[in-house]
Amino acid sequence: MRSDSTPLVPICGLLVAMLSISTGAALAKGLFPVFGPLGTAAVRFVIAALVMVMVLRGWRARITRENWPSLVLYGTMLCGLNVCFYMALTRLPLGIASAIEFTGPLAVSVIYSSSRKDYLWAALAMVGLLLLMPLGESPHALDPIGILWALASAICWGLYIIFGQRAGAQHGTQTAALGMVIAALIAFPIGAAEAGEALFRFDLLPLVILVALMTSAIPMSFEMFSLQRLPTRTFGVLLSIEPVIGAVVGFVVLHEALTVLQACAIALVVIACAGASRSARSKPIVPPQA
Repeated sequence: MRSDSTPLVPICGLLVAMLSISTGAALAKGLFPVFGPLGTAAVRFVIAALVMVMVLRGWRARITRENWPSLVLYGTMLCGLNVCFYMALTRLPLGIASAIEFTGPLAVSVIYSSSRKDYLWAALAMVGLLLLMPLGESPHALDPIGILWALASAICWGLYIIFGQRAGAQHGTQTAALGMVIAALIAFPIGAAEAGEALFRFDLLPLVILVALMTSAIPMSFEMFSLQRLPTRTFGVLLSIEPVIGAVVGFVVLHEALTVLQACAIALVVIACAGASRSARSKPIVPPQA
């Protein structure tokens, strides 16, 4: 049962979760030269799946012919949003890719909303996206292919939410573990083909495990802790600042400096997501764990 107050501990817990996800993504980007983006996603999925199956006891889930399709769709979208996001990171700064990706859950929130006010938030996010479009010959223009990958990740995230609600109603807390297994099964053959012999770089295994933990088990634990103790709207508004955290982590860890225009574009998307979360009556959109 959530309290109407906003205690400091769960707020800090959610901030730790977002910082963990962004830092894990930055570390994963550092593995691209070795494994490639697809190979990095594949090995991360496999490790995360093993961890989450053990923690959530995924082997106890009862899968029937009736609920299998929603689970497969959920795992496929989980795989797609992460693979597309990694592909976007090969061409875009972390903060910008994260901001574009957040338009996916925002779109779902607006589509299922009964408030016309949410269309204003969607329009504000669209303005932010337009500011990121690679117009003209500016040396700071973003890679259009990278933007398309980030938008593809946003679409997968939106569908992940829809299919995740259906799968979650059937499998409860074990849904995340089952979805991760499916995502690993889809991503590993493709990722292994890209990574090749690099898969046997056991000297990098500790770093890969750290990335998997920072983008799955650690944030999941803190998010669930905060979600149970914060009002729904507070949780959603706070969650909206993740692109800002991504931009800061990208600058500190990856030395990705943004222009003033790009920073303003991210701010518009964040404000739009926070506004939509503030007016939403449904449950907050929890980030996908992978």
